[in-house]
Amino acid sequence: MLTINNVHEQFASFFEGEKLKPFAYLVSKLLSEGHICLNLNDIISQEIEFPVLYKNLQELEEDLRAEKLVGSSFDENQPFILHNSRFYIQRYFVYESVILKKIERFLEREKEEMVQRKEALLTQRDMIADLFDNQEPLDHLSLEEQIDWQQIACILAALNNFTIITGGPGTGKTTTTARLLTILRKLNPDLTIGLAAPTGKAAGRLSESLNGQEATTIHRLLKTIPNTHRFFYNEDNPLHFDVVIVDEVSMVDVALFAKLLSAIDDDTRLILLGDKDQLASVEAGSLFRDLCLSQSQSNPLTQTVADFVNSFIEDKQRALPASYYGEAGQSLLSNHIIELKRSRRFDSRQGIGKLSKAIINNDVDQIRYFIEERDSEQISIDTAYSEKIFHQAIEEYADFINEPDIKKAIEKFDCLRVLCAIREGEYGLYQINKKIEDFLSRRGLIQPLQEFYHNRPIIITRNYHNLELYNGDVGIIRHNEDGELMAYFDTGDNLKVVAPGLISQCETVFAMTIHKSQGSEYDKVLIVLPQIENINLLTRELLYTAITRAKKSVTIQANEATLYTTAHRQVRRASGIGERMKRGEQWD
Repeated sequence: MLTINNVHEQFASFFEGEKLKPFAYLVSKLLSEGHICLNLNDIISQEIEFPVLYKNLQELEEDLRAEKLVGSSFDENQPFILHNSRFYIQRYFVYESVILKKIERFLEREKEEMVQRKEALLTQRDMIADLFDNQEPLDHLSLEEQIDWQQIACILAALNNFTIITGGPGTGKTTTTARLLTILRKLNPDLTIGLAAPTGKAAGRLSESLNGQEATTIHRLLKTIPNTHRFFYNEDNPLHFDVVIVDEVSMVDVALFAKLLSAIDDDTRLILLGDKDQLASVEAGSLFRDLCLSQSQSNPLTQTVADFVNSFIEDKQRALPASYYGEAGQSLLSNHIIELKRSRRFDSRQGIGKLSKAIINNDVDQIRYFIEERDSEQISIDTAYSEKIFHQAIEEYADFINEPDIKKAIEKFDCLRVLCAIREGEYGLYQINKKIEDFLSRRGLIQPLQEFYHNRPIIITRNYHNLELYNGDVGIIRHNEDGELMAYFDTGDNLKVVAPGLISQCETVFAMTIHKSQGSEYDKVLIVLPQIENINLLTRELLYTAITRAKKSVTIQANEATLYTTAHRQVRRASGIGERMKRGEQWD
């Protein structure tokens, strides 16, 4: 049986050239860890172990250029590509190039429409003013939070063919989108709209946020061709929408992102929503974050665009100040990325808002404050892993078990979730789920005597296209009127009922991994971290994602060393997106 390392060794063995083999091995290994490429500077700085010691980058690159299997451009049909001191497997360089080329085409096409779009928006000045008529006092907000980022994002997205709107939970990404659609529908009553998200759960939340307009998964939007990695909609057969909006884009990997962009017509407005500080995709790439960080400052607008946007904001205290003006040409995506800075859900000065900000900024003093604080209404950190605290949290699962109405039971189940960072070990997913089952069983609430038992909550772990159930969908096993055990899933308007035998690839989900929780929200969250802090999976993005799944309260079971180490460690995935975007590569 092949080990993980042997898989990469086997891959490298396919290629001739002894100097090439260690590079092939390493880029294969890094790809499995989420990187798009190998940054050769990491070899020179010895951040990455390498069997050959190179004196400088030039010497290293000369060795690679001498290899006949290494190309240097988009059009070269070689298994490897060397570009901007980064070493790629050719397919991933193509994905990255397709994304950049497509974005540039969006930007070129919007320039042709810019004058007309500005004139059209000016005719709707009164309607836009009414849409953003905000009398809320600003005195309690920071200067940054006083700026009406939502209105700025709307105006930009109405002008552009490509717009990124990022921000943490509660900053109003979907509220902004709803207002944007109101503006665009006023300009074009026959507007056609495509809504998508990476998971069924995230798509459902997007539908709810936009007043029931149907959203779907990206795979369903593009229409998967069975038994292939290809889609029905592609560059040669594009989607026909005036606007495409994609939520939770931080979860989208480089391959799917490239295929999505390829399938969208250049004339379409594409709006990407997400939180750049959240976990990146499970598969290779951190495209959303890379694009957001391709600018040297947050929210830079050129003065011409800023003046136009500010002309719609009547209260000048809410307008964009000159400190945010950027130079024209500073970045290919200037005027195309807006980060919403004010959360309506969390107060940045306390509770979940304050802790999540401390984690993402690695603010040790603030983290220590929450560890020592014992009377916070929203945050509780248990460094002793108290069984009492654990039991107090999970006993609330009794609410859904005792609810006879299945639809309401699913809603009550989603009020609480236990989140784990890892799968194995004492504090891993499997052991924590077993602990919860044992506790509820002792209370007489469940009887886990067989695989599918009454009131077992499950999460689907693969896509069942024929059943319209997808990886990440959550349901409950219950007896039907005839006493048969069935799986129930809430699809919004009604319940989907499926025989358990048809969904064998599923797991118990009293506890779930933090990765699987992305795109979901719960009233209360219990986070269980391992006591061993030197686990590379433990990053500030992971903990930030877990904390911000909660709307009302968070309990964290973790020792101090694990918390500090986790907040210090960042997700770092190599790609060329940011640098190539800054360079503004020209395409034929």
